Amino acid sequence: MSMFKDFRAFATKGNVVDLAVGVIIGGAFGKIVESMVQDIIMPIVGKIFGGLDFASYYIPLNGQPYGLSLAEAKKAGAVFAYGNFVTILINFIILAFIIFQMIRLINKARDLTSKQEEAAPAAPPAPTEDVLLLREIRDALKK
Repeated sequence: MSMFKDFRAFATKGNVVDLAVGVIIGGAFGKIVESMVQDIIMPIVGKIFGGLDFASYYIPLNGQPYGLSLAEAKKAGAVFAYGNFVTILINFIILAFIIFQMIRLINKARDLTSKQEEAAPAAPPAPTEDVLLLREIRDALKK
């Protein structure tokens, strides 16, 4: 029973929950970026490089003819599928750039918040009991 309590305490900590939410959102965001790269960016790049689907560019390594689709060429033997690699690389670069921009904005917001906290004047510390007693003595002597 103690192990269950320890696991529940671990699983409900803020960091674990934040990490789980981050992984779920990151997976969904990754799919969005993957779709953007495959459906929007790579067709334009493919058009620039000859009008073909860029992800199907490959170099045959087992003597396959060049006219085959990538799937057919893979069935016939090993291929060097550089087009698919370039597509995944562009996907990664875009995703990394967006995450970099998000972290940059978060850091700017944190810096702004800390500057605002520093700018707010701190209340002077309350006088100690000794200082209060000395003030009473001073005021009594004045009278």
